[in-house]
Amino acid sequence: MRLRERLEQWLFRFGRDERLPVVLTQRRVFILPTRAGLLYGIVLCVMQVGAINYNLSLGHALVFLLAGLGFVAMVHTFRNLLGLRVMPGKADPVFAGEDAFFVIHVENTLRQPRRALELAIANNSEVSLDIPPDEHASVAIPFATTRRGRLDPGRITLASRYPLGLFRAWSYPHPPLSCLVFPKPLETPLPLPSPGLKPAGSRGLSGQEDFSGLRERQPNDSPRHIAWKAVAHDIEHRPLLVKQFDGGAAEELWLDWKMTPSASDTETRLSLLAGWIVAAEREHRRYGLNIPGRIVAPDAGPAHRNTCLEALALHGN
Repeated sequence: MRLRERLEQWLFRFGRDERLPVVLTQRRVFILPTRAGLLYGIVLCVMQVGAINYNLSLGHALVFLLAGLGFVAMVHTFRNLLGLRVMPGKADPVFAGEDAFFVIHVENTLRQPRRALELAIANNSEVSLDIPPDEHASVAIPFATTRRGRLDPGRITLASRYPLGLFRAWSYPHPPLSCLVFPKPLETPLPLPSPGLKPAGSRGLSGQEDFSGLRERQPNDSPRHIAWKAVAHDIEHRPLLVKQFDGGAAEELWLDWKMTPSASDTETRLSLLAGWIVAAEREHRRYGLNIPGRIVAPDAGPAHRNTCLEALALHGN
């Protein structure tokens, strides 16, 4: 175990790569024979023994030729990684249980193509990549997520078995990668609006005294707020309109921590709130969020949705 720890310490002696781009120098590329390469070497040894035993000159020539081919393949496998430049990209947020996709930009600065590159993170699926000479390419590497929070996937494995598969060269670049993982949403009905609910620190709601205008009715709007006089003259062709008020209490929905079952654990309560946020956004509702340590004022739209989900993802961190 101590030998293994020393080996890992030596392999990972570079730590996180804060200096970008990450350049794969000779000290960062490792190479070993594959199973096919080991079998290839064993077969050559057997052939050499047979050539010596029967004094076959052509047998010696064939063994030396094939051995030279193997050494040339080793050099090409090593050079297929040497000098590559690796840059991290942006990973879009995902919900827990979904695959996060970490974008990696790889640049080839040499006048030779890089073929059959294999990129992976941990034990997740490998992604193959070819890069023409003096070009760069981008690839999205999948990574399975299990829980909410800020995800650091760790090191990237960049490997190659090109051209003959007799050797495997690899490197472990560690650029700064991260992805925000939202709580897994639970599909439950939205709670009923509570106009009287005003979280501490939020601005007061002025009620419905100040009329501010009309807008088209949404499926979840109460029939009591329909402006019947405005649509009475042409009700068959004019869309239903509802009254808006400055206070907005009837239109705003507060998603409060206290609305979730107190007997549930923290992760379940966060998942319930995440499900309500997704449902409210899908129904074009204005909603605010109130959780311990964070209040998000009522609003709507994708940016507001992501702000609320980020607050849930980072809760307690």
